[in-house]
Amino acid sequence: MQVKKLAVLCSIAAVSHVQPALADITIGVSLSATGPGASLGIPEKNVFALLPTQIAGEKVNYIVLDDATDPSVATKNARKLVTEDKVDVLIGSSTTPATVAIAEVANESATPQVAISPVSLSADRDKWVFRTPQQNSVMASALVGHMKKTGVKTLGFIGFSDAYGEDWLGAVTSRAEAAGIKLGPIERYARADTSVSGQVLKLVSVRPDAVLIVGSGSPAALPQTTLIERGYKGQIYQTHAAANQAFLKVAGKSAEGAIMPVGPVVVVDQVADSHPSKAVGRELVTKYEAQYGAGSFSSFAGHAFDAYRIVEQAIPVALKTAKPGTPQFRAALRDAIESNKEVVASHGVYNMSASDHFGLDERSHVLVKIDSGAYKMIGK
Repeated sequence: MQVKKLAVLCSIAAVSHVQPALADITIGVSLSATGPGASLGIPEKNVFALLPTQIAGEKVNYIVLDDATDPSVATKNARKLVTEDKVDVLIGSSTTPATVAIAEVANESATPQVAISPVSLSADRDKWVFRTPQQNSVMASALVGHMKKTGVKTLGFIGFSDAYGEDWLGAVTSRAEAAGIKLGPIERYARADTSVSGQVLKLVSVRPDAVLIVGSGSPAALPQTTLIERGYKGQIYQTHAAANQAFLKVAGKSAEGAIMPVGPVVVVDQVADSHPSKAVGRELVTKYEAQYGAGSFSSFAGHAFDAYRIVEQAIPVALKTAKPGTPQFRAALRDAIESNKEVVASHGVYNMSASDHFGLDERSHVLVKIDSGAYKMIGK
C-alpha cells in the first residue's frame, strides 16, 4: 500500500515538473472614463467588470485605469502598466488621440496593444497595435455607397480637428471623388467645443445635398443639433463613433433621420439569424443590460468586449511558447493575435494579418437610420 502511494506521489511530482504552474496573465487597460470621451469610455469600462477571470485555465488580472480623454495621461497610464505592473497586453484607449499615445508605449516596450479606437498608424508604428473598431475606410465606403445610391451630388463635412477627423476626411474624400460627389465646405471643431455656429453657417449657406458629421459620443450631437436649428433640410450622416445613448440623448429629436454605419451588435435583434456575430452579440447585450439596465448597451461596449475576445483566442496559442510576464510571451501573444483566424466577436469576425491589423470585412457593418430615437436597420 505504501509503495502504491509513493508511486502516485512520484507520478504527481513528475507531472508538476514537466508542467509547472504558469504566472498570472495581466491585462492593462486605459480608457476615457471621464472627460469629453466619457460616453465612450464608461460603457467600455463596464465590460471589464463582466469578463471571466480565467483564460485557458490561467488566472487573469485586469488593471483598468482612467486617462480622462487626455493623451498625456494615457501615456502615463501605459508606462505604469508596462513598467510597474508588467502587463502582458495593453487595451485602449477610447479616443484616437489617447490611443496614439498608448501606441507609442506599446511599440517602445514591445507590448501588444488592442486598441478600441480606429486609429491609423504608419507601418513602422503598427507592428504591436491591433484594433477592434471597423476601419474608417470601410465605414466611409458604406456611407458613400448610400449617398451615390440616393443621388447625393454635393457633400459638406464637419469633423473633429484631430486624428479621427482627419482620417475620416481622407477616407471620404477619395471615395466621394470616385463616386462623382463634390466635397465641401470642409469644417472642423474640437471635442470640447460648446458652439459650432460659425462652421454650420458656412455649411448651410452652401446648401449641400448632405452633410457628414465626424464626431464621437455626445460631442457628435453639437453639429447635429446646430444644423437642424439653422434649418438645414438635407440628409445628415454620422459615423459609427456616434452610435451610443449619449448621442441620442443629447441630440434628441434633432437626430431623427440621421444615417450611420454601425456594427451588427448595435441592432443585434434586427440582423439575420445567420449572421456569425448574432449569438455572441445577443449574449453580450443580454449580460450587459442585466447588469447596467435596459437600453444601456452601446457599440463601444462591444469594441471593449471584442478586444477581450481577440486576446482570449490568442492566449492559448501564446502559452504553448512562453510564460506570462515575459518578453517572450508578449511576442508570442502579438504573433498569435496576428495569425488567428475567424475570431467571432460582437462587431464581426476578425482575420488579422501582417498587412491588416483591423481584420474586419463586410460582415462588420450595417447601415441604420435614427427613427423615433432608435436605430432602424436600412441595409448594408
